Amino acid sequence: METTRHFTATLYLVHDGATALHRHPKLGIRIPPGGHVDRDELPHEAALREAHEETGLEPTLVDDTEPIAAPAGETLPVPRHTMLYDINVHDDGTVGHQHVDSIYFAAVDSRVIDPAGDDEVGAQAWNWYTPGDLREGDVDSDTAAIGTEAIETVADAMDW
Repeated sequence: METTRHFTATLYLVHDGATALHRHPKLGIRIPPGGHVDRDELPHEAALREAHEETGLEPTLVDDTEPIAAPAGETLPVPRHTMLYDINVHDDGTVGHQHVDSIYFAAVDSRVIDPAGDDEVGAQAWNWYTPGDLREGDVDSDTAAIGTEAIETVADAMDW
């Protein structure tokens, strides 16, 4: 059986020492905003779009990618992490569907969540997590580790 793969992008939003996560209605786990990369998008653009649609916030990407001069090109933001997630695993152990996820970090200037998209979970589904909350809460280990890294990285970049 063939495994299908979709490219996705995730954006950890950080404000004042915490990152925003919501409980995904289908997966039942806490995750940051993100979703599929559309055909006409670059991964970082998808991450920014998804974050805005899901939270209503205007994120500022934290990117320390060194630009390279190229006469017919441009340097794109390098994801902080690229993860491969099994989405659909069959009873026999074969994987039917995976997401190749580009993960970015961003700062936001507010914790007020007001989704801008039409089919998003409501503001009540979101919580802000400090590193301590991530370690002690109902958060998967990868989300806790990357969320903590995002908080530290954004704090360093923004001189908070």
